[in-house]
Amino acid sequence: MYIDLLIKIKNAQAVKKETMKTRFTRMDKAVADVLQRKGFIKSIEVKGRPSRRTMYIGLQGERSIEGVQFTSTPSVKRYRGYRDLRRVKGGYGVGIISTPKGVMTTETARREKVGGQILCTVW
Repeated sequence: MYIDLLIKIKNAQAVKKETMKTRFTRMDKAVADVLQRKGFIKSIEVKGRPSRRTMYIGLQGERSIEGVQFTSTPSVKRYRGYRDLRRVKGGYGVGIISTPKGVMTTETARREKVGGQILCTVW
């Protein structure tokens, strides 16, 4: 689950690790791609057979993850329309949303006029 991935990245960056290894899921890869585009992580590499894939993540991005707030949890899903998507921490943070067009930031979702399930906010 993406929750585990974000906490692992945050903790690894806090102890100044260069890289980390974690399991591969399509949702984790999509969330990691958003973090890479926003400069929180440097690189993503997927290795292994399809049944045992792992992701190697380069952690020394332009900025590190200081905090994460999980809006949707496995038991409670929160959905928003594109008109209800707001900036995170005055534009400093990133909201991650799962839409019919894929996982993207709340800024991109608002621009493309598509709503969906708000996964988390990262700053």
